[in-house]
Formats: sequence, C-alpha cells, structure tokens
Amino acid sequence: MAGAKKRKPTTEGPSTSPSSPKATTEAIAIGKRLHDLQTAKLFPETSASVPHAEYEDERALQLMLSAKLEDYRGLESFVPTEGGKAKFHSCKKVDPSSATARLVDGLDGFDRPSASESASASAGQLVVASQATTASARQALASTLMVPTAAGGEKEYVPSATIAKRAASKWPRPDWHQHLELYRVVSGHQGWVRCLAFDPSNEFFVSGSNDRTIRVWDVASGRLRLTLTGHLEAISALAISDRSPYMFSCALDKQVKCWDLETNQVIRHYHGHLSAVHALALHPKLDILATGGRDSTCRVWDIRTKVQAMALDTGDACHSLVMQGSDPQLITGAANGSMKLWDLRNGKSFATINMHRKGVRALAMHPTEYTFASGAADNIKKWSLPRGEFLFNFLERPTEVINDVCINEDGVLASAGDNGTLTLRDWKSGNTFQTIVTPVQPGSLDAESGIMACSWDRSGTRLVCGAQDKTIRFYRPNPASTPQSDPIVFKPPKR
Repeated sequence: MAGAKKRKPTTEGPSTSPSSPKATTEAIAIGKRLHDLQTAKLFPETSASVPHAEYEDERALQLMLSAKLEDYRGLESFVPTEGGKAKFHSCKKVDPSSATARLVDGLDGFDRPSASESASASAGQLVVASQATTASARQALASTLMVPTAAGGEKEYVPSATIAKRAASKWPRPDWHQHLELYRVVSGHQGWVRCLAFDPSNEFFVSGSNDRTIRVWDVASGRLRLTLTGHLEAISALAISDRSPYMFSCALDKQVKCWDLETNQVIRHYHGHLSAVHALALHPKLDILATGGRDSTCRVWDIRTKVQAMALDTGDACHSLVMQGSDPQLITGAANGSMKLWDLRNGKSFATINMHRKGVRALAMHPTEYTFASGAADNIKKWSLPRGEFLFNFLERPTEVINDVCINEDGVLASAGDNGTLTLRDWKSGNTFQTIVTPVQPGSLDAESGIMACSWDRSGTRLVCGAQDKTIRFYRPNPASTPQSDPIVFKPPKR
C-alpha cells in the first residue's frame, strides 16, 4: 500500500530473557507453585488451601511448570552495583544437590507425554495424572523449601503469615453497663435549655435557658417549683454550693450573680468581665469561684467579699472549666483547642495542652479517679492528673459537636451532641455501648434536636438532659437490660 511504512524486521527473542531480573522472579513463582502442587498430592488434607490443586488438567499443569522451571535453570545472577546500574554475571547452574533441584527432579516420576498426548493436553482434554513420586521428591517436600535469590544463592522460603504475627491487643476491656431508657419529658422554658445543676441533697435541680430565666424542678416528680428572673440575656452556666445555701449563675450579659436559695433573691454581684460569660465552677474546699468568658480570661473571685483575686489569661474565649481540691485546682478549656492546668497559689499555668483541633466545649472530672475528660468537635479525650498526660481517645470518634460531658461513679461517660444524640461510653475502655436519639417535641423544628447540657444526679443513676426544643428529658436504667439482651460489642483498636 502506498504511503504505508514498512515494518522493520527484528531478530530479537522473547520479551523475557533468562538473564533478566523478571525471569528470576518468574522462576521463583514457578517453583512455589510446583511445591504447592506436590504438597497437595502428599498431604490431601491441605489441598483446599493450595491454588490449582483442583484442576482437571493437573498433569498438564505440572508438566508445563516443570518445563518452564528447567528453562530457567541457567539463570544469571543479578547484582546491583554502587553506580546504580545492573551488572550481570556469567551463567551459573543451579546446585544439583539443592532441595529445589531435587524437587524438580522428582517430577521425573511422571511419565513424559508423547507428541499426541501434548496436543491433546493443549486442546483441553483430561489427562489422568500419575500418583507416583520419587523418593527424592518426598525428601525435598519433607525438608525446607529453598528458593533462588537475586545474588545467585538460595534462601529458605517462609510464608508471609509466619513473618507478621499480630500481637494481642493491650487495650483495656470494657465493663458491662445497664442501658438507659427515657421515662419523663418536662417543658416550661421558652428557649433552649443550656445548663443544669443539682442540689447536694438531690431533692431538686435548676435549669438555665435562653429565655433568661432559672427554673427550679423537683427531682422525684419533675414538677416546677420556682422560676427566678434577673439576667438580661441567656443563662450559660449554673452551680450550687455544697458548703452554703447559695446558687451561682452567669449569663451572656457579662453578669455573675449569687442567689440565696432560702430567700430566692440575689445577694451578690461579681463585676469584671468585659464580654459574655460562658463557664462557671466552684472550689470544693475553698470559698472561691472561677468564671470564664469571651474576653479570654478566667477570673477567680472571693465569694464572701466579691473581690477578684486573679485574672488568668486563657489565650482565647474560655468555654469550659472545672475545679478540684488538689493540684491542679483549676483546668480551663479555650475556643482555640488549648487546655491549661493552673497553680492557684502562684496564679500561673504549669501545663498547656494543645491536642484538640477544635474548641474545648466541655470538661468533666471523674468523681473518684484522678482523671478528667475533655470534649470537642474532633474527639473526646481522657487525661490523667496532675500533669495532664494523654491516655487515649474514646472509641468511635463522634461526628457531632460535643456540647457537654458528665461522668458518674459507675464509670459511665455521657456526651451531649448538637445533632440530638446522647451517647453513653465506658470510662475504662472508651467503648460506646449505647446511643440514644430522641425525636424533637411536637411544635419544634428538626434543627432544634440538639442537646445542650447533660448531668447525672447526685446518686449517679438518673441522667437529665436539656435540649434545644425547650424540654428537659429524664433517663433511668432500663430494668429489661441484661448482659444477654445487650451484650458488649467491643472492637479494640490496633496499637
């Protein structure tokens, strides 16, 4: 044809020459397949796990593999040099006394097919394989299989399953906990329920809302006892003292108030914050109060004299804080994901933790252990004290923003999410054992399903949650929950 280019005749051989590294790899693969076939013959109980062991043309397959392996018996060794280029040495025959050579020689026990037999085998006809194997083949299979190396020697063939053995997980095993059930829903607020606090006697609890009111509820019956007003904006945090009949509240109006629960009146104001106040905590042994706000400060107050004892720089808006009787007596969480452990004697932080990528919205101390938990949008983390050493991330990373966390003495951590999920986790292992999704109340939007606050009562058996749909939900242990009906589902992480 005019204009067509003539193909240049070539005298090159096959694409894979016996002297190339690719040929060495093929020879090793062929030797392994032959070894598997012979093993299946001698040990029929292992034939199910051996590739090609159930082929009908097994004899044709073995003859083809043996012919290929004999072609590669004169492999050249491939050794890389310092210059980075491949250097091929002279051909070296395989040692006839090696285990690999004796294995191939053992195939002589199979009768060589004639030309007509080979044609029929290539056409796919069934060829009955002989069961006879030589003594040298049996000895080679019983001994260690040796495979050729790139350097021209031989090494022992070790399956990958025996090289990488998985070690037993050292992650702590979870304890079984009884599942909770919803048994009461009360309403009364005209806005989101943002915070909760229980009385030391466990007879009543208080709730703060976006409607600028504080309501007092009976724990046993869930009835409304009292409504307190005085703040100009949404209530953000509440706390009831164990040492005196006082309740403390803070709001987005920059005010911090002290309420006398005997007269239901405000008796003290604490002025000093320059912006909204988000968090509040009482010292369990001293008459001091700590508040954190959007002005990036945590202010420590003397309850009796209303004097500001110190102002601590948190680095960003302070969203959460907790206090305890031993060092560190104050822990703060900021919007930039940092947490600081404070020495109140010197008014300085002795440790700063920057392991959260999102703002730390919730902190909770364990009631008996010297540990605490921090909740953010990226994860819930467990820490040890006094140095704030990281222990682990709770399993099943949350997909929602964590608004609040609380822990009881039984080792159950409850977390409140902005998508309406209430998640219960085992404190020792971090394993999630129950997730509760409660639909919004009639008349509320689907977007108002988020849970803003959660708190265990003083006994640690009942859980109370405040939601965006203006309701307060009560949970208690489900008597029908048993280890048989609700078994532990635990998958430890790889570490």
